[in-house]
Amino acid sequence: MSLSLQALLAFTPILLGGVLLIGFRIAAKWAMPIVYVVTATIGLWAWQMEFAQVAAASVKGLVVTANLLWIIFGAILLLNTLEQSGAVTAIRRSFHDISDDRRVQVVIVAWLFGSFIEGAAGFGTPAAIAAPLMVALGFPAACAVMIGMMIQSTSVTFGAAGTPIFVGIHDGMGGVAFGEQLALHGLTMREFLYQIGMRVAVIHAIAGTFIPTLMVMMMTRFFGRERSWRAGLSALPFTFFGGLAFTVPYTLSAFLLGPEFPSLLGALVGLPIVTFVARRKWLVPAVPWTFADESEWPHDWKSDIRDGAKDDSTRREMSIGLAWLPYLLVAVLLLLSRIKVIGLGNLLQRFSLSWHNVFGTDITAASTPLYLPGTIMMAVVAITFFLHRMNAKQLARAIGDSSKILLGAGFVLIFTVPMVQILINSSVNHGNYESMPVAMAQWVAQNVGGVWPLFAGVIGALGAFIAGSNTVSNLTFAKFQFSVAEQLDISGMMIIALQAVGAAAGNMIAIHNVVAASATVGLLGQEGSTLRKTTLPTIYYLIVTGICGLVAVYVLQVPDVTEGLGLLNPSNR
Repeated sequence: MSLSLQALLAFTPILLGGVLLIGFRIAAKWAMPIVYVVTATIGLWAWQMEFAQVAAASVKGLVVTANLLWIIFGAILLLNTLEQSGAVTAIRRSFHDISDDRRVQVVIVAWLFGSFIEGAAGFGTPAAIAAPLMVALGFPAACAVMIGMMIQSTSVTFGAAGTPIFVGIHDGMGGVAFGEQLALHGLTMREFLYQIGMRVAVIHAIAGTFIPTLMVMMMTRFFGRERSWRAGLSALPFTFFGGLAFTVPYTLSAFLLGPEFPSLLGALVGLPIVTFVARRKWLVPAVPWTFADESEWPHDWKSDIRDGAKDDSTRREMSIGLAWLPYLLVAVLLLLSRIKVIGLGNLLQRFSLSWHNVFGTDITAASTPLYLPGTIMMAVVAITFFLHRMNAKQLARAIGDSSKILLGAGFVLIFTVPMVQILINSSVNHGNYESMPVAMAQWVAQNVGGVWPLFAGVIGALGAFIAGSNTVSNLTFAKFQFSVAEQLDISGMMIIALQAVGAAAGNMIAIHNVVAASATVGLLGQEGSTLRKTTLPTIYYLIVTGICGLVAVYVLQVPDVTEGLGLLNPSNR
């Protein structure tokens, strides 16, 4: 089977998903089972995978689905608990005290608070937390999902305390074996990853500084009364300042401290600064912008998640500090569990559920339930029950409302994630083919040549689109990207940086991330509409990334100590 045919067949499930979701506007609950069957058929027939390999990959996908659903349930339950306790009412009041302008609220809640959550936890958590919070603040659910997906861009490469780099790139390059190759030339893996992190931060800063502006412009264009880009652009002084308030400390952190903390520190520094400026109405438009009355919203904008918590009779007035405390606890506990020096993460990961060599394959399905963000959010729900002096009836209502929302997401994800795992694990086959994602990447590499820096980010985005993870995309393509760079005799570090940035951008269009975010706000069935919108910022991000790559490689010729060493291709030495 020729490489061109491999690439075409490998791309078929992705194309089919796009056509069904975006072209025909079919709900994911109908589209993704079809895509799963097509993917499994291609794996068995064209890739000559054993049935056991396809089945094992599907089982691993189901385990990953269970982890995702646990995170989704934790986020929904926390939001519903706060709704029942009266905390959401106080939180709404706190934002109105800062600004009634929805554009200002997007920068603070989504861009800065969401980026902090991404830096602490990663893996789709910011959308799961920020999107339902925005719905509770009065945003249309469809708008909250769109913006929640856009959070997962600039901060993602350094999400979960740098996991996409320390796990994705480290293991994707070959781990210890590649580290030994570096050591022969007087380099360490830590130095290699540090150098990549600096390059990633600069590219993200260039592209990401404008993401808050895009968030706001897309909100006013698709969800405003006037459907105007200009209404969002009029907030440019504030949104651009909000972007810089994050990306400047973010970049400095990457250069001074390494890949663990750029997203965390960028948000921690930017959040108080931007809030201070907003309170004093500096740089803020003179006329606040808000949505039309909810009665004027189309049905497909609305959420079901708020319907079960309208009874205010048992609620009490609450201070803003007490209302925000549960979210602060989530952030702190996520951070403590992700900083390796503290050791809490290691303790939580000791309890694991695993199935090694599923159906006799080399695939392992594993979960560390105590380490999942969903468990931390559930723990905070328990603490909130006592902090907010709730009664059992309120908590039971929150649990019931949350369980209803979870059912729809579960049905979609049990097909979506196993489909992803079949693609990723298709490298074990009787045809001696690379995995489907790598086959697509190889075809692109053969057909673009020296302008590869323009397309390296696109490959990263493709991996994230399929897997819904920057980390998995880096695991899949890092070594391939470095090999292409060596063949073209250009900077391998820069190409991997472009891969990592593109993979972050691809999270904005990752199918199961859209499903997960939609589930947290009770808006299943609108995934195609969300993808059509988030494709726009993804294209913007990839164009800027590609241009940065070309300039860095061919104009600035950014130094790379690995260039010409032939670390993966000894014949190049």
